[in-house]
Amino acid sequence: MKRIRMVLITFGLGLLMSACGPQAGQELTPINLMLDWVPNTNHTGFYVAQANGYFEDAGLDVTIIEPGEVFAEQAVLSNVVEFGVSFQEQVTLARAKDISLVSIAAIIQHNTSGFASRAVLGADSPADWEGLRYGSFSSPFEEPTLRVLMECDDGNFDDLEIQNVGFTDPLALLDEQQIDLAWIFYAWQGTQANQQDIDLNVVMLQDWFECIPDYYTPVIIASEEMLQEKPEIVTAFLQAVSKGYIYAIQNPLDAAALLLQAVPELNGELVRASQEWLSPRYQAEADRWGLQQQDVWENYANWMVEHGIIEGPFDAAGAFSNDFLP
Repeated sequence: MKRIRMVLITFGLGLLMSACGPQAGQELTPINLMLDWVPNTNHTGFYVAQANGYFEDAGLDVTIIEPGEVFAEQAVLSNVVEFGVSFQEQVTLARAKDISLVSIAAIIQHNTSGFASRAVLGADSPADWEGLRYGSFSSPFEEPTLRVLMECDDGNFDDLEIQNVGFTDPLALLDEQQIDLAWIFYAWQGTQANQQDIDLNVVMLQDWFECIPDYYTPVIIASEEMLQEKPEIVTAFLQAVSKGYIYAIQNPLDAAALLLQAVPELNGELVRASQEWLSPRYQAEADRWGLQQQDVWENYANWMVEHGIIEGPFDAAGAFSNDFLP
């Protein structure tokens, strides 16, 4: 009887250890994740998953990489990294060219970007951008977006001056009056402007969805090859990442502290304020963090086709997947 009890206890402990993650000495699978930009609160869930051991529990050893000369889309396609951070518009452009990127999770449920101008210019709506200088990062969807917004507001797009500035800090360019208008993520650069006393008017895209449909930005991407050949790794990765973002939703200040612990060069006040603004918006009203809707992909792709950014028809169903989300 004692021997049977010992066997049962040992078996029970084994099940418990399996449920809690890899057993001691079990080798972790190395995984690389490339960000879209410098670390910020869009990425908090990754750093939480790393700090709280969620990746290790999933059997993964994840290295988070910032982009350099190669961006996340290229790195994923060339198998330099397994996962990357991108945007629905970039994935749509790629898929329209038969490039096999797939969005596997929406980091934020709704578009939180906007067009910022110095408040002194009085540009309260898109029609007011006439005569201003826009700092472009040279993407093919910028000019159609600006044109539609201005024409939707009875403005003249031809009166907007486009200047290519690459990925130079748009807030610095605005503050130094080198440009008048920039496309920003409000959670980070809008918060940063408030803290630096840079007085801006921001036209948020969420207020103009009748002209330009909502879309997911940013998203997590992988290659079709990765999804087909290593689905268990994709599932494990998203389980850990989902736990990281849920933690950030429920504990914004604690999550901000973990981001700062991982990237101490970030401004603590900025990170905390940005995190409190963004945390409720990661999942918003969705049933699960990361969930994507086909109509969001279809509507934005149709808009891109209508304005000559891509050629149709577009297979929206193939551009994203919810299959690996917990």
